[in-house]
Amino acid sequence: MMARAGYYTTGAALAILFLFPLLWSGYASVSTESGFGLENYGRLFTSDNGIRPYHVVNSVLVCLITVGGTLLISTLGGYAFGRFRFPGRDLLFLVTLAILMVPYATILIALYVLLGWMGLQDSLLGLGLVLIMFQLPFSIFMMRNSFEAVPKELEESALIDGCNSFGVLTRVMLHAVRPGLITVGLFAFLTSWNEFFAPLILLNSTDQFTLTLAVVNMRTATFGSIDYAALEAGVMFMAVPCVLLFLFLQRSYVRGFMSGALKG
Repeated sequence: MMARAGYYTTGAALAILFLFPLLWSGYASVSTESGFGLENYGRLFTSDNGIRPYHVVNSVLVCLITVGGTLLISTLGGYAFGRFRFPGRDLLFLVTLAILMVPYATILIALYVLLGWMGLQDSLLGLGLVLIMFQLPFSIFMMRNSFEAVPKELEESALIDGCNSFGVLTRVMLHAVRPGLITVGLFAFLTSWNEFFAPLILLNSTDQFTLTLAVVNMRTATFGSIDYAALEAGVMFMAVPCVLLFLFLQRSYVRGFMSGALKG
């Protein structure tokens, strides 16, 4: 009983600790001089520096590019690392993981120049490709471990039935590693939706700005004052999709970590 009480007490304390910033932002977003209301949210969408529909569209497009590209490349890469034997496989996988130790902020300027050579500077596609690159080391690690957790007998049965390697991947393995796919996709979405520094460096045109840049622009109001209430409303506006998506996918998210990241 004492151990269980300590477990619940620790869990409650950690929940309060992590939820406090979000709850405080929610409280500040509805606080007005006359009490409580939604005036701050109205100002969020009507002020000169507020959020516009194209900001939402830009963020959604970047998320779609990042999530789709990350899932495609990490699935193929994880399948190759997890199921095939080829010269230099382990060394190549270690080099891929080593990229995690490189602070991505240190290479953004080089990527900005590279995107200029490719004709993708100041574009949502270029930003999406950069975010995919940042996601790949962790995503490939997750997917490799997810594929390795699948019994080999399942793959061998599909091969005996006449499937080739690609058929095994699309018809059998993808269903078996679905929790890993959801985990990778969720991480890619959360990163691309909330990313600030990369859009700040790579995007120049205001019509290409994502929600993070639009919300930060709201800090400056008349005579350089900061509209904290509208800023908190913007934070809550951006947080709601992340919270809802995480709550909806949390069971598969936990299963993805249990079956993938904890193996090997």
